[in-house]
Amino acid sequence: MLYPFKFTPQFFHKLWGGHTIAQWYDHVPADFENVGEAWVISDVEKYPTMVANGPHAGDSLQDLLEVYMDELVGGKVYEAFGNQFPLLLKFIDAVDDLSIQVHPDDEYAIEHEDSLGKTEMWYVMPSPDHAAIYLGWNKEMDTARISASIADGTLAEHLQHYEVREGDVAFIPTGTVHAMCRDTIVAEIQENSDLTYRLYDYNRVGNDGRKRPLKLAQALDVMAFGPVKEATVTHPEPVMNGAVNLKKTPYFTTNLMSLDRPVQRDYMLLDSFVAFMCVSGSCTVTATDGEAEDNSVSLRLGEAVLIPASLNDIVIEPHDRCKLLEIYVEI
Repeated sequence: MLYPFKFTPQFFHKLWGGHTIAQWYDHVPADFENVGEAWVISDVEKYPTMVANGPHAGDSLQDLLEVYMDELVGGKVYEAFGNQFPLLLKFIDAVDDLSIQVHPDDEYAIEHEDSLGKTEMWYVMPSPDHAAIYLGWNKEMDTARISASIADGTLAEHLQHYEVREGDVAFIPTGTVHAMCRDTIVAEIQENSDLTYRLYDYNRVGNDGRKRPLKLAQALDVMAFGPVKEATVTHPEPVMNGAVNLKKTPYFTTNLMSLDRPVQRDYMLLDSFVAFMCVSGSCTVTATDGEAEDNSVSLRLGEAVLIPASLNDIVIEPHDRCKLLEIYVEI
């Protein structure tokens, strides 16, 4: 039986993590400190999210895929990915600088890591005024300069620095060296992958008293050595009670919906699941063409819902006002 699925997030302690996103949820353990990430829809092998509502409560996303296959994700999506959900959706809360890092593309990741690569995007949430990111080199680089800059702690000086605000969108193609700066909160949409190659981590020491491992050799294998040529940080203007495209890639399409009245969405021609991430306010999402009793779910800041591909008529009723990221895969 298919209906809109909510999931219990997976929470991750991080050295750089904060306390903001932990306040969005009722079920963060009281002794869990520095919540850096909340994975709200995940099919990553070691960290699957479990259904939190309806008859399938307690089932994993993998359980749903094995039973419902293309009815859950869409015919073309299932043909391309099989019993692997193609995306990982999360919220990130950084009160300290994240490591400077890079992600591989699918070809490299499949060959060397038996994994998908990691193309991703960030939607910037309300953050302190000095929220910022690094995205791409600000000059041509080479292995010698990179190694020397890591050794003397000046690597960040060679990165393009962007001050960001709520509603900014950062697209991070594979091979792009990047980092999130302190006091920045984002929603992240990415391929289903947990691959990160760290170049530099500010010489931080983990809970075990040791520096976190770097993967410089792999990073040098996959990175671009020049500045990013296309615009990677944008600020699309919202459309009230409509959808404005934030990013369309071969891996995901993400739209922003800003609502102050009920809106109907028709996905008959899409042939994909749809996920909503709530980035402001709250709402009720109803599948009007579903046959289950659990066709309506409430959604609030920090939560996500997965709409199966077999459900096409969706009504979203905001509670006052809300903003949602609408995410799907077009193949």
